[in-house]
Parts: sequence; structure tokens; C-alpha cells
Amino acid sequence: MSSLTTRELADLVGGELRGTGTRLIDDVAGLDEAIASQVTFIEGAAADGSPKTSAGAVILAAEHLGVLGDAPKSDLILVPAPLDAFVTAMLHLRPMPSAPDVGRSPQAHISPTATVGSDSHIFPGATIGDDVQIGDRCIIHPGVVIGAGCRLGDDVTIHANAVLYAGVSLGDRVIVHATAVIGADGFGYQFRDGRFTRIPHTGTVRIEADVEIGAGATVDRAMIGATIVGAGTKLDNQVMIAHNCRLGKHNAFASQVGLAGSVTTGDYVRCGGQAGIADHAHLGTGSSVGGKAGVHGRVPDGADYHGYPAGPAKEQYRIVMAVQRAPEMRRQIRALEKQLKQIQSLLGEADSHQPSTASAPAA
Repeated sequence: MSSLTTRELADLVGGELRGTGTRLIDDVAGLDEAIASQVTFIEGAAADGSPKTSAGAVILAAEHLGVLGDAPKSDLILVPAPLDAFVTAMLHLRPMPSAPDVGRSPQAHISPTATVGSDSHIFPGATIGDDVQIGDRCIIHPGVVIGAGCRLGDDVTIHANAVLYAGVSLGDRVIVHATAVIGADGFGYQFRDGRFTRIPHTGTVRIEADVEIGAGATVDRAMIGATIVGAGTKLDNQVMIAHNCRLGKHNAFASQVGLAGSVTTGDYVRCGGQAGIADHAHLGTGSSVGGKAGVHGRVPDGADYHGYPAGPAKEQYRIVMAVQRAPEMRRQIRALEKQLKQIQSLLGEADSHQPSTASAPAA
């Protein structure tokens, strides 16, 4: 592992150095774990309060210059975007391994009717079906299965044991992680004569440019047209996108989000982990759905929905607070009932001690 001084590190990330500039840095670490030979960074919530670190160098924004005190133990590197600068430093100190130059492995099964672009690598154990088109600089890892007629753009990476069913298309720079399945039939059945009858799915899946699909995720093919995942969208591990869904651009779904059939989304939609979206629902542009929320119907543009059934965040928080107060409210109601009974008893006693009024005799 290479090392560099904090002066060299500041030059590398284009930052302003505050400190000796002579400390040697050979690795990166988190704020709390970093030691004198490591660089860390401060951004967002980490800048609140009084963070402490033993790092040799800290990358941070100028407005957070005082968060480590008047006499910080670390050399400071001031930049406008600390995370971006930290990533630059990290990739310098921990360079990513280059892809092995395997070319087209003789241990891969590549159909003679498939076409493979220049500088693409197909690892041992991969299977490439008939009439598949693979662009330039693609990397197909061991155990990958690409069905007949699939289309892959340039710079696509498909990790081990992922499966593309026949007729799927991937745009440029798409990343598919291990064991993901794209293009399986949708979960469509009719219940007739006491049993489920399968509905054929003859559509496809279209994954647009710069999409990343997590490990174990699934994207089902449409029944007729195409299931679409819009450009720049990021799907975490074990996300489920059902048949006929159409996702907008730059969506971000955390782990175990599930979309039922024919869900549509606008652009820049976010879903927290384990959120469930019912069939034919729509998530508006810029909306967000909290973790474990259950959505039925339509989420307006820019709305923030939580809970089950999901509703506006402020409303759901009030409901949660009311539920949390329920035991105390129950105790208060019981105490009020007891007091009411006591008052009723006292009123009854008072009535019984009132003197009776005799009626005057008739004239």
C-alpha cells in the first residue's frame, strides 16, 4: 500500500491544508476508528456536536473548521465536498483491482450466433445464448446465464450467477450483482375450476443506462409490453420489481422493497427498506416512502408517506404518538371513571338527605 504526506494528500484532492503537511497517511478509516496514519472525513450529521478522532488527517468543509476544537490533533484539509474528496483519497490508497484479462474464456459457452464487442471479458462457466449482442468493454463473470436474444450496451458488468432470461435488454454502464434474476415470468394466474391457471408472459424487460441492480434482486418480464427500469435507478439487494412495472429515472429503492404488478413511478422516487407497493399504485415524482410502509393507490408528487396503510408523514407520526400514549390514556380514563362513580355516589347521598316538601291542602 502506498503512502503520502498530508501535503500531497491535500494536493491530490484539491484542498487547502491546515497543519504540518508532513504526516504520513497510508489508509482511510471512519471518524471514530481512524489512527494517526489514516485519513477520515466529516460531513453531514458527523459535523454536529463535538466529534473526536485520532486520525492523522481529516477532510472537511470550511464551515465545519471548528468542530474539532481550537487545537485539533489532526492535519485538516478543507474542501467544498468532503465525501467526494475522501473517495478520491480512498481510491488512491486502496486502488480497485483491475479486471483480469480473460478475454473469451474457452470454458465459457458462447453461442456461435452471439456477437461480443471489443475488450469484453467472458469468464469461465458463463453461458451466452443464441443471437445475444454484447457491447464493448463488458465483463461477464462466472456462472452468468444470458438467454437468447438479449442486448447489452457498452461497459456492462454482470456478476457471478446472475441470470438474464431471453429477450432482456440492458443499457450502457448497467451493473447487475450476483444472483440477480431479470426477465422471469410475472406472478400472473387465473383461478378457474378450482385451480390456478398460468397466464403466459410474452413481454420483456428493459433496463436503461446507468442502472445498478443489487444481489438477489428480481425484475419480472411484462405480460405483453415491457417492464422498464429508468435510467440511473438504483435497486438494492433483494428488491422485487413485478411484471409490467414502469420505473422512472433515478429512483432509489432500499433492500427488500417489493413492487406488485403494474406499479408506476415518476423520477427521483425513494423507498425505504421493506416498503410494499400494491398493484397498479403510482408513486409521484420526487416522492418518498418510508421503511415497511404499505402503499395502496397514489402517492402525490413530492409527498413523504409512512405507515400502513401509508399516509402523509406528519399524519402518520401523530397516529404513532397517539398509539404510544394509549396505555397512559387508558389509565387516565379509568381514573376519571372512578372519580365519576365517587361523584355520582356523593350526589346520591346528598339527594337522600334532602327534606321532603309536603303538598299544601286544597282550599
